[in-house]
Amino acid sequence: MKEATGDLGNTIVVAICVAILLAFFYFVIWPIINQNFVSQTACEKAVCEGKDDDGDGMVNCVLDGQRFTCKFKG
Repeated sequence: MKEATGDLGNTIVVAICVAILLAFFYFVIWPIINQNFVSQTACEKAVCEGKDDDGDGMVNCVLDGQRFTCKFKG
């Protein structure tokens, strides 16, 4: 019975660790990935200026009446 209790304790510890890692991914990592995906697709759909005037590597773009900046791709 002592071995079964130890195995159950280990299982609970592993389950808690997995839950913590999943929560960290869902609340910290996933929003960063999702925001990057949304901004990248918006930049691909947008109409952008033809050249980088100020040399900072960013150009002004317009999509559905909204103005934002995207990376200049040359």
